Parts: sequence; C-alpha cells; structure tokens
Amino acid sequence: MKVSYFPGCTLKNKAKDLDEYARKSAEVLGITLEEIQDWQCCGGVFTTAKNEIATKLSSVRALKDAAAKEQPLVSVCSACHNVIKQTNHAMQTDSDFATKVNNYMAEESLYTGETQVYHYLEMLRDLVGFDALKEKVVNALSGKKIAAYYGCLLLRPNGVMQMDDPENPQIMENFIRAIGATPVLYAMRNECCGGYISMESPDLAANKSNAVVKNAVAAGADMIITACPLCKYNLIKNGAEIPVVYFTEVLAEALGVKEDTNE
Repeated sequence: MKVSYFPGCTLKNKAKDLDEYARKSAEVLGITLEEIQDWQCCGGVFTTAKNEIATKLSSVRALKDAAAKEQPLVSVCSACHNVIKQTNHAMQTDSDFATKVNNYMAEESLYTGETQVYHYLEMLRDLVGFDALKEKVVNALSGKKIAAYYGCLLLRPNGVMQMDDPENPQIMENFIRAIGATPVLYAMRNECCGGYISMESPDLAANKSNAVVKNAVAAGADMIITACPLCKYNLIKNGAEIPVVYFTEVLAEALGVKEDTNE
C-alpha cells in the first residue's frame, strides 16, 4: 500500500534518523511512504484567525497532492499532523475559508477537503492494525516499562483531531503493548510540556516538563516515548531523568530495522 507522506521540517533536518525509522518500519509493515514533492513547512501552529490564509497554503498543497494520487496523507510529527488536520477540517466545513484559499492559490482544480489524513500512529492502528504489527515484531521490548507522552497537539481539539479520547487516550498504550513492552499510566501523559513557551518563559517550561517526567517516573516508567519532536526536545533539554525517545525509534527497534537506518 502506498500513502502520501509529509515528513515535516524537524525530521528532515535535526532528526533525520527518526524519519528513517518511520520509513523503514512502514516498509516492513507493507506500506510505502511516498514523500510529497516540493512540500513546505506546515507553519508549526494552526492560527485560528479567520482572515489568515497564507499560512495554510502549504498544508492545502500537500493535501491536494495526496488527493491527486488518491492516497491518504500521513504525517509523523504531531505538530504537522495538527496543522494539516485542522486545515483539512476547515476546508471541509468553512465554505468562506475554502473559497478564499482556492482563490488565493489561483489554480484550476479546487480542493474541498477530500483527503483522508492520518497520523503515523493512526496508520498503525487503522491501516496496519496493532495485531498485525505485533506479528511483525522480531525484537520485543519485553521488560520495558514505557510511559506514553501525548502532549497537547495529538489529541486536541478533539472535535477535529478525533484520534482518541482526549482525557483517557489508549492509542499509544496499545502501540506499546504491540511492540512487547508494558505501558505505564500516569496523570500527566496528556498535559502540556511547555514547549511552545520555552523561549519566552524557560523557567515555566522547565517546571512543566519536569512535572511530566517526575510523574512518569513516580508511576514506574523507565522510558518515555512521544510523537512530538518539540516535546522530545523540551523534556530532554530540561533534564529528564529517564530516556525520552521518539516512538518511531522503538518501533524500528522492535521490527529489527533500527541498525539499518544509517545506510
């Protein structure tokens, strides 16, 4: 199966290994990630101003590219996914916004939100299936107690993202079980780490990220996994006492392709 793929800026620059983990793992699972040609930065945040059109165009171009190929669009970064999913929803539900976008782009073919948008985790759950993933595991992470960190952007706004229950999500815990590890539940797994205020208020960001890590450790975790590069950076930067790892890295390890990513 082929899907259109939006890797995002971080995974094409500072975190190229995480992108490689995602690609090689997908191939093992029977899915080819076809990177969209000439994609541009999603903007990093979805602005809610009704008259803000230009910052949404890169997402719409990516969505249109996937639609032209009749493929779903998959992203692996929670920030990229949030922006693209919210933009797609706006194109589906806000006719005034959709008209302005299409007029701004000045192209003959109109886009109205027909592309199916998945986060990589949703692809694992909905297109591959966690049972099928479990069957492909060759290096089960048995004995590992892993805390899933969702952060802000993966689940909210729930009416648009519709990935999981925003208060009691299970998708990452089910992923952890599929790769053979034990999920650790803790109270702050879907609270903000302070990543977006790390430049403006570094002390507050540090307090928030440290609270997340301490809560996970107190619950018995020996590792935290996340689906957001900014969360990963912020938790590590502020002195996480246990490893903070991107979910594609543990996936590649479980599937036995991690050692091949530097080829």
